[in-house]
Amino acid sequence: TAGQHAACWREFYTFIFLEILPLERSSEDVDIIFTRLKEVKAFEKFHPNLLQQICLCGYYENLEKGITLFRQGDIGTNWYAVLTGSLDVKVSDTSNHQDAVTICTLGIGTAFGESILDNTPRHATIVTREYSELLRIEQKDFKALWEKYRQHMSGLLTPPYGVMETGSNNDKPHIPHRPTKTITQVPSEKILRAGKILRNTILSRAPHMIRDRKYHLKTYRQCCVGTELVDWMMQQSPCVHSRTQAVGMWQVLLEEGVLNHVDQEHHFQDKYLFYRFLDDEREDAPLPTEEEKKECDEELQDTMLLLSQIGPDAHMRMILRKPPGQRTVDDLEFIYEELLHIKALSHLSTTVSIFKNIIHHQKGVFNQGEEGTSWYIILKGSVNVVIYGKGVVCTLHEGDDFGKLALVNDAPRAASIVLREDNCHFLRVDKEDFNRILRDVEANTVRLKEHDQDVLVLEKIPAGNRVSNQVNSQPQHKYIVMSGTPEKILEHFLETMRLEATLNEATDSILNDFIMMHCVFMPNSQLCPALMAQYPFPSQGTEQEKMDYALNNKRRVIRLVLQWAALYGDLLQEDEAAMAFLEEFYVSVSDDTRMIAALKEQLPELEKVVKQVSEEPKAPQKKHKVLLQLFNTSDDRAQKRQPIRGSDEVLFKVYCIDQTYTTIRVPVSSSVKEVISAVADKLGSGEGLIIVKMSSGGEKVVLKPHDISVFTTLSVNGRLFACPRDQFDSLAPLPEQEGPSTGTVGTFELMSSKDLAHQMTIYDWELFNCVHELELIYHTFGRHNFKKTTANLDLFLRRFNEIQFWVVTEVCLCSQLSKRVQLLKKYIKIAAHCKEYKNLNSFFAIIMGLSNVAVSRLSLTWERMIANTVRTVKFCRSQSFNPDAALTNKNHQDVRSYVRQLNVIDNQRTLSQMSHRLEPRRA
Repeated sequence: TAGQHAACWREFYTFIFLEILPLERSSEDVDIIFTRLKEVKAFEKFHPNLLQQICLCGYYENLEKGITLFRQGDIGTNWYAVLTGSLDVKVSDTSNHQDAVTICTLGIGTAFGESILDNTPRHATIVTREYSELLRIEQKDFKALWEKYRQHMSGLLTPPYGVMETGSNNDKPHIPHRPTKTITQVPSEKILRAGKILRNTILSRAPHMIRDRKYHLKTYRQCCVGTELVDWMMQQSPCVHSRTQAVGMWQVLLEEGVLNHVDQEHHFQDKYLFYRFLDDEREDAPLPTEEEKKECDEELQDTMLLLSQIGPDAHMRMILRKPPGQRTVDDLEFIYEELLHIKALSHLSTTVSIFKNIIHHQKGVFNQGEEGTSWYIILKGSVNVVIYGKGVVCTLHEGDDFGKLALVNDAPRAASIVLREDNCHFLRVDKEDFNRILRDVEANTVRLKEHDQDVLVLEKIPAGNRVSNQVNSQPQHKYIVMSGTPEKILEHFLETMRLEATLNEATDSILNDFIMMHCVFMPNSQLCPALMAQYPFPSQGTEQEKMDYALNNKRRVIRLVLQWAALYGDLLQEDEAAMAFLEEFYVSVSDDTRMIAALKEQLPELEKVVKQVSEEPKAPQKKHKVLLQLFNTSDDRAQKRQPIRGSDEVLFKVYCIDQTYTTIRVPVSSSVKEVISAVADKLGSGEGLIIVKMSSGGEKVVLKPHDISVFTTLSVNGRLFACPRDQFDSLAPLPEQEGPSTGTVGTFELMSSKDLAHQMTIYDWELFNCVHELELIYHTFGRHNFKKTTANLDLFLRRFNEIQFWVVTEVCLCSQLSKRVQLLKKYIKIAAHCKEYKNLNSFFAIIMGLSNVAVSRLSLTWERMIANTVRTVKFCRSQSFNPDAALTNKNHQDVRSYVRQLNVIDNQRTLSQMSHRLEPRRA
């Protein structure tokens, strides 16, 4: 096409001009190169002045396929960016380059070769995968650019394939020197932006915090004090609850070099220490403009929320960088709480506390063939596992661990670990400590093996009861299942079941967990045959032994079946295998009562359960038609809401690209493939159709054929569209998705806040009461894996968003300031009543709505509220206070003095230490 020809000629001329020596390039040549390079991904975020300089000093280089640009270990002389083609990145751990394995490929727009900044050896060998064209900048020019434009270039110099550091036998790799002294060598864009917002907000609201400071006759330019920064952050947002949390949030900025300690220390401290924002490192640091101040005010709360979410991880890394002997009691407590959530340690429930004193923080890797001296757990980032001759065999992420095999087998490392990104952090446990952990774990572990394989692993834990001197006291320890085959786990639970407990008692919480969670690892199609296999008579022993064993074993199986059927209830109606098993099991128990009279006690209970589950529902409840996406029943809307089942039918609109719609009627649990089929039947053709979920903001998601129950996953104003795949880009939201154009404040203000909260609580309870516990499991592990709907849970979760956006919508549609102030007051009252009714769902939804930036930024609205508060205080002060004379006469001077001068400890850390001394943490 003409456009393609124009693009080809543009690239052709660009490369011709790049071949012109830099000193011979005219301003017109530079403009042509500049226009082309702006379209290259590697340069799209470069500052225009920097890109102009690159156009002046860059060279063009073209290479055929199979050309080695440079080898691992070479000292670099050039930096490169890929204009066309691709190059392989190869890593070798020997001097023989024939052993190199390809760990990734660099495509168009990637840049590499930044090691020329500090003259460190190349980390990898680069070979052209195909004919490639490169932009090359010589070392002296690149260093000059770096010195002048460091702030703009730093975010674009991280190699996309990760860094293969040179390891040693003691697992302490050499970390090459970098120009920057920060922990994270390249700050991310979102943290850079967060730092700018905080700095500009401080300069706007409290400019005295950033100023020149003197200490020991030395002046530190444009600094803040750690304690003042913590104080300030706690005052800015309700999401900051403690000084410890604020320290973690500032630590995020410190790690990424957006905030720096004047002496380059890596720990942010709540002390009189000096810190400086990155922008203030420059002599001519600019002050924020009025427009920037306004933008920062609007973005501040979102920034605080971001930092509060990632702050705990930064705080933990900060503690782990300290030598173990320097960690405080609070530090150890914080580590312990965080370690409980790490996947690699989740199975070490009784021994995880010992990690508090032995873990170390390290940023490093090891190579295949080296001696194993440590075990690693990934705290942040990801790594590739590379084996000679095989390349990358897998990728490990946060929470995964590596390095155990060499320690357990006392063998060399079986693979190399390659960082996929620069900013990776690990927990490191030395070999001696690892062996101690292993001994502690194994001492409390019982393993059942079959054919040299573990089929059941039990761990000894405290039973939770107090020690008693009585003869019949309960045991102080019990064994819980850690892992095993589903059949052996089931067999273990049957053998340990207590028959003397009644069905209504929680006989064993772990057994209940098994019944609740078995669908994840042992579906009904596997559980039902296993239960029948546990039920028959034994084939060995005397007749009396057989009878005794059979009676106890059969009673246990019946007990478990009763608990299982009671939990699942009428959900079993949707499972043919379960229904067939219940009928067969009831017949078997009935037959056995002729031989074992003792089983007759459980037969009526079993018969009752089987009848309840197997009976067909009455006509009005058999099919409750669910209307559109609101999922109201077809009966009177005032009736109590009934749970939605997967077999219930839904009448639903699916829109076309021209914004017309067709109405389909399918079961709630229908897959996308079935929805497409129903739409095709209505439209007369379905070839190449896709189903798209579109939000009111225009975000589009193509649903996969195996996705199920898609109607309930739509956003509040979301809609389903059906269109050919090639028309996906033409889809646009419906006008109706924009929502209302006028508010309901006229009607809303006449309603009682307490009545509103009461009715909201009733409705929330109805929605919540329809949610079956199993829907949480289906939602967590992926409902398509179970082919089960989570419609009731979806509607309950969507109710939260509906209330949140209702608050924002009504406030933003209220144009009159005085009405808007009253509206805010009313929402606060409703939230208070919801809290009184213990309806935290609506309470937090309203609070989130009021915290939405579209509402929180309405400063005039909130300041009017302040005036009302001031008037209230003034009125209260104007009233006289007449204390009870009789009580006044009874007051003694010492009581009067006591209440007017209370002595308190206000250091939360000291109070926590005292509390732990009073009642130490239980093992």
